[in-house]
Parts: sequence; C-alpha cells; structure tokens
Amino acid sequence: MSRLLMLAVVALVGLNLRPFITGIGPLAASVRAETGLGTQGIALLTLVPMLLMGIFAFAGPALQARIGAGRAVIAALAILALASFLRLFVSTSLAMVGTAALLGLGAAVVQAVFPGIVKRQFPRRVSLVMGLYSSMLMGGGALGAQLAPLIATVSGDWHFGLAWMALPALVAVALATACLPRDGARPQGGNATPNFLKRPRTWLLMACFGLVNGGYSTSVAWLAPYYQEQGWTSASSGGLLAVMAVGQAVSALLLPALAGKSVDRRPWLWLTLAMQAVGFAGLLLRPETAPFVLALLLGAGLGGSFSLTMIVALEHLPDPAEAGALSAMMQGGGFLIAAIPPWIVAVLHDMTSGFRAGWLLHLACIAIVTVLTFRLAPDSYGRAMRLVPEPVAL
Repeated sequence: MSRLLMLAVVALVGLNLRPFITGIGPLAASVRAETGLGTQGIALLTLVPMLLMGIFAFAGPALQARIGAGRAVIAALAILALASFLRLFVSTSLAMVGTAALLGLGAAVVQAVFPGIVKRQFPRRVSLVMGLYSSMLMGGGALGAQLAPLIATVSGDWHFGLAWMALPALVAVALATACLPRDGARPQGGNATPNFLKRPRTWLLMACFGLVNGGYSTSVAWLAPYYQEQGWTSASSGGLLAVMAVGQAVSALLLPALAGKSVDRRPWLWLTLAMQAVGFAGLLLRPETAPFVLALLLGAGLGGSFSLTMIVALEHLPDPAEAGALSAMMQGGGFLIAAIPPWIVAVLHDMTSGFRAGWLLHLACIAIVTVLTFRLAPDSYGRAMRLVPEPVAL
C-alpha cells in the first residue's frame, strides 16, 4: 500500500507542474485585453517561470541538504497553490507576471529535488517511475490547455480559467504531507554540485535538455495563438494544445518502458527528435494539413525526449542524492536556455508578422541536439562524471 501511495504522490506532483503554463496560450487574447500585455509581454508569462525553474533548480541540492527533499516539495506545492489562487485577483501586467514568477519558483523546487526522491524510493524502477512522473507532468499540461478555456467560458471570466489550478495543488500538498518520508539532510548531493559544474558532461546535458524544452516552451506559448491568427477560436486552439500534451504524456510514459531493456537510450532519443522535426516542419510548411496530427507528433517527440533525458541524467551516478543533484544541475541550466525561445519567437513574429521563422529556429535546435546526443553513450557515464583529484601542493 505504501508503494501505491508513493506512486500516487509521483502522479499528483507531476500533474501540477505544467497547467499554469499551458493554460495561458488559449486565454492569451483575454489576458492581453485586461492586463495590457503585448505579444512580448505574453511571452513573459512563459519566460519568467522557465527562468526561475532554471535559476532555482541550482538551489535544489542545497535545499535538500538543509531541510530535506520531502519538506522542500511540500513547501513548493503550497506556493503553487497560493500563486494559482492569487490569479483570481490580478488585473495588471505586473501582477500577472508576479504570479508567473511565484509559479515558476514552486515548480523549480519540485523539479530540482523530486527526481532524487524517485531514485531513492524506487531504485530498481527508476525508468518506469520517471516515465509516470513525466507522463503526468505532460498530462497536467493537457489538462491546463483544455480546462482553462472551458472554465473561462463557463464562468465568463478568464481569472477562473487559471485560478482553478490551486485545487489539485492543495490535494498534492495533503498527499505529499502524508506520504513523503521525513528525510534529513543529504549533504552528498549538495557537496558534489560544484564538482558537477566542472564536468563538460553536465553542460552537455544542460544544452540537450534546454534546447529541446525550448521547443516545448515555444509550443505552449505560441501554438494556440498561431492557429488563432488563422481563424481558430480559443477553445479549438486550446484543444490543439491539449492534443499535443496528450501526445507528450503517452510518449513520456511508453518510451521509457519500451527503452527499458536497452542500455543505450540514444536510438530512442533520436526517434523523439525525428518526431519533433516532423511536427515543426509541418507547422512551417503545411500548417493547415492535419494540424491535430502535427500537434500529436510534436507532443510525442517533446514528451519522450523529456523523460528519456531525465533518465539518462539519473543513470550517470549510482548515489540517489548525487544523481538528483546532477538532474537539478541539468534542469537549472536547461530551463534557463528553454526560457528564451518564446521571447525570441515573439520578436521574430513582430519582425516578420508571423510564426514561421520561430518554427525554423526550432528545426535548427533539433539538428544541434541530434549531434550532441552522439556523446551520450552509456559506457561514457562513469568516465564523464569521474571527479578530477585536487592537485597536491609540493
């Protein structure tokens, strides 16, 4: 029973980490009308949380060492609930960006320390449980994209379309409080962090994670507005975003299971990159042809890549605290990178009066990541993370 409850915690925690991002795109026109945010201002509602996910991910190992991973997760989920509730009352651009910052802070802490909890609680099932976590994270994105415009329409107020997200966050707080172990400090992961930043492999993982998740952050920010410019309603464009998120969820769950018997994850990573390439190429060249298929392919590529990259990072080190710290480092640098593309795409949109230059940008990013992943051979893990001994003074 305790294992089942822990799996429920994994699922519910993952579910709360994306709705506040994916719910913005379908409601962008309403948010813009009341708050005065322009195209680049709306991009901030994705950029700011992603930046904070990056910045505060670096603090994850220190938080884990100081107060314990379980307490950090509970506090972060409470912040998510509070920030979502506050969106009932925002009416200015500054207040809207402020709630986005709080949400990014809460998600950052969870993402930084939770993979270490998974590795510690499920040492022999890391791939499967991380697949569940990633799948529910993406499923939360689908939920946000679908329910935000629906609740806004039923209530007649876009504020309710975003504030409902406080409810699942409060449920997650209660379940995490009841089930997560009250762990003490884990100094090993925190002490290893400076050494990780000396390793080229850490920076390689950051680049791969960041460039792929830049495609995600751009898609959730601009896929719905892209089709709204072509005459789609907020509800139908939200449905498109939900289909993309469903593709992410299914892929994030299935691909780690399918890849579980394979020591080398790279062929599966290349499959996910190919699916992303087809999705972005379709948006660039033939967006009117089977848009739901394009969204599904794009989502499957993004979701599978996310979960597999998380697993690859955790597999680099046997100790759960150190593996969690490496995952936090990867996410820290990666989300800093991923925060920028939505704003770049907004600038390109203002310069070219369209989104196609942005889709082309992400095709280039996919090509770069494809080359970088050649270095992620399993037999390189130990060698890449081996610490260089300090020179002995003579």
